Amino acid sequence: MKKIVITGGHLTPAHALINELKKRGGWQIHYLGRKYSFEGKKILSAEFRIIPSLGVKFIPITTGRLQRKFTRYTIFSLLKIPFGFIQSFYYLFKIKPDVICSFGGYVSVPIVIAGFILRIPILTHEQTVVFGLSSKINSFFASKIAVSFPESLKYFPKDKVVLTGNPIREEVFKIKKPSFLSPSFSKPFIYVTGGNQGSQTINRVILEILKRLLKQCSVIHQCGNLDYEFVRKSTLNLDRRLRSRYFLTPFVGPEDIGWILNNADLVVSRAGANIICELAALGKPALLIPIPWTYQDEQTKNALFLSKTGLAEILPEKELTGDSLFLKITEMLGNISKYRKKGAIAKKLIKKDAAQKIVKELYALAK
Repeated sequence: MKKIVITGGHLTPAHALINELKKRGGWQIHYLGRKYSFEGKKILSAEFRIIPSLGVKFIPITTGRLQRKFTRYTIFSLLKIPFGFIQSFYYLFKIKPDVICSFGGYVSVPIVIAGFILRIPILTHEQTVVFGLSSKINSFFASKIAVSFPESLKYFPKDKVVLTGNPIREEVFKIKKPSFLSPSFSKPFIYVTGGNQGSQTINRVILEILKRLLKQCSVIHQCGNLDYEFVRKSTLNLDRRLRSRYFLTPFVGPEDIGWILNNADLVVSRAGANIICELAALGKPALLIPIPWTYQDEQTKNALFLSKTGLAEILPEKELTGDSLFLKITEMLGNISKYRKKGAIAKKLIKKDAAQKIVKELYALAK
């Protein structure tokens, strides 16, 4: 029985890897991650809620991060960094893993560095077209660096980097209709998402145009836990007919995501690497609103990858208003068949065996 520690703040590829490891058997899996999504707020992370349901032990790590702007939590966050290292050494000593697999995010850094000092083989995976700050740090200590896109190979040493693709959870391809949808929920419908944590920016603009939007399509709106109560209260005044075409949720679980992504006519989303890969794998038309302040503007580069196939359009946040969003959605729905035809091009760019390739590398390192 081999032991593996998986860490990082990106749940989707970790979920796909766990599925693959469990299929193979012979692995004892531990997940070291964050318990809460936001600094100073008791909102449970998606990893904390989902990982235990996969039959994997979740161990919370309390650590800090370097923040891009000063807030009231900045100093407190920095003070937590040494504690993250202490916890990492303790759990790695206790578990004695054969290998560590990191999927980036600030929580992974102390675990990767501690693993390097303890001479544990490490594989770190980069989901984006460029690379995140945490992944850049982790790459110095990793035995192997796995990347999702050919364009990313140039950023890392040739003797350490391998192109695997981005693991896609198998639930994305399963189509079981959610029980929560009302009988009057009909097509066309759009799926609005800001990622696991939601997007307050997108939520506010959607609320501006929601009544207009529901007159022409149904909407599933994944708004995030932080904003859920605000959005819920803001939509209480919808009349019964429109309400029947709107479903609000803080988070979409693995059991429902496949049906939603496969059946949505259009997805309105941020441009994280994981959702980009899932949309490409399904050939799903999308309107992308990249976060403008990410490290190296990685979300814009992710969005460009999909838009070049003709499957997606980009609406920069600086141009985002209620009117501009409504106009873009209306235009895309009116020409949806044009975008669907481009799906075959996008599908060819996605490696659906990424999880298998990463497991192969993990076996090699664990030996």
